[in-house]
Amino acid sequence: MNKKNTKSIIIILLIMAIVLYFIMKDDFQDIVDNLLSANKWLIMVGVILIIGYWLLRALALYIVVKKYKKDIKYSKMLHQILITQFFNGITPFATGGEPMQVYMLNKSGVKVAQATNIIVQEFIMYQAALVLVGLIALILNFAFDICNVNPVLFNLILIGFIINIGVGVISLFISFSKKFSTFLVNFCLKVGIKLRLIKDKEKTTEIWNEKVKEYNASGTMLKENKKLFFTCVFVNLLALIIFYLIPFFVFMSMGQNVGVMEVIVLSAFILLVGNFVPLPGGSGGIEGAFLEFFKTIIPFVDTREAILKSALIIWRVITYYFGIVIGGVALGFFKGDEKK
Repeated sequence: MNKKNTKSIIIILLIMAIVLYFIMKDDFQDIVDNLLSANKWLIMVGVILIIGYWLLRALALYIVVKKYKKDIKYSKMLHQILITQFFNGITPFATGGEPMQVYMLNKSGVKVAQATNIIVQEFIMYQAALVLVGLIALILNFAFDICNVNPVLFNLILIGFIINIGVGVISLFISFSKKFSTFLVNFCLKVGIKLRLIKDKEKTTEIWNEKVKEYNASGTMLKENKKLFFTCVFVNLLALIIFYLIPFFVFMSMGQNVGVMEVIVLSAFILLVGNFVPLPGGSGGIEGAFLEFFKTIIPFVDTREAILKSALIIWRVITYYFGIVIGGVALGFFKGDEKK
């Protein structure tokens, strides 16, 4: 593990310590009692679900990679997805995962250009699934009045949803329309040059023109393989639903009866809001969103705050810290193919 990763882990541990302090400082004993008395078997179901999420994400990646490298093994893609959890977890906005995926695919015998195309395609299909789940969550919330939150939080949900749609739509346009992608790159370059953010105009233009070609190649691949596109979107959709179900078993482990639909809707909202935070794992924002959203469906009792905070700690360990640990271990065993 290099010095940069070590520093990132130290930062995460410091953030975790600060977040835990603020979570536990007012209800320490009640939270400890809840954690010790929680049903360990139901918590284990949550662990199984996060593993299922990784398995499905690996399957989506495997389906795409098979188009480029017929002899690739699913186990290798699973290994790489686990490592991605580590790099996503230690970088702001999960920006470290995709470059690492390109590197690992290249080490597995896939050309860099093809590896980039694969990751772009996988991102587009995952984004499509994310937007679809978010849309369903919004519709269900309006239809059944699941979540009554303050206007500020609701506006953040809408902004998060719009941003996700925007990212998905722009990615599709860049991939499928060469004219649009060229126009967008030229526009951004002009703005960058005027603001003096770009020093070497020719080099930067060359780099981004190459990226446009990669995106266009990805779009062509998806156009020619509609079955692959819809299959991978469906697999990612299942993965997200499994991920969003984890709080259901966490709350059940503490004797709280919550609805499956409510949990899925609120989980979707949590990620839409929490992803705004420019810290590894959305730390601070994710925790705050979890407490604000789930308090709308947990009955008001004297120990409600302690119950919510206990559930938050268990959920965060399962969905975030567990992935970093497993990914770090998987990284230690990563080896590229001897023959490419």
